[in-house]
Amino acid sequence: MAQMQQEQDRLNLAPKKFVMWLIIFASFMIFAALTSGFIVYSGGSGRGLNTTMPPIFIYSTIIIAVSSLTMILAARAARQLNFALQRLFLWVTIALGIGFFAAQIFAWGELIKMGVYFVNTNASQSFIYVFTGMHLLHILAGILLLINALIKSYVNVAQVKNLYYMELSGIFWHFVDIVWIYLYVFLLLNQN
Repeated sequence: MAQMQQEQDRLNLAPKKFVMWLIIFASFMIFAALTSGFIVYSGGSGRGLNTTMPPIFIYSTIIIAVSSLTMILAARAARQLNFALQRLFLWVTIALGIGFFAAQIFAWGELIKMGVYFVNTNASQSFIYVFTGMHLLHILAGILLLINALIKSYVNVAQVKNLYYMELSGIFWHFVDIVWIYLYVFLLLNQN
């Protein structure tokens, strides 16, 4: 009976995972459209960023890369039925996500100190805020997914559901990690 319930749970969760992939594809298209818009604007106007990216961006990149590693470790612990370690690595991943979020907000302050404002005569510079702001919305969504997976690990859901929540949050978290690395490299290549 329990085996049949697990198989039924797995079948019921498959369409939800497909929806997550659709959300990721739509998000990917949003970031592709934003970077394409930047390329068209800066190419047509002849105005690039004309600024150097603040050093805090490299630190936030390291933070998010480490958070990907802790997410992998949390998923591995969940598969090995080591729930205490799963929870620990989820807590660390959430903390790193919050740290990344704070570092990005701090980067906005650094940009303002450098004279790079959201509203200015060089709209190319405004794209920095648009890219990072849109990404922060995705980070917030990812943190909420991680918190949901953490809560589910504390309430003793069936293992198939526990792994499902871990997989869903992991897929999304790795996506936002990859998107940030793409955006950071894109900004670095266009900074001058």
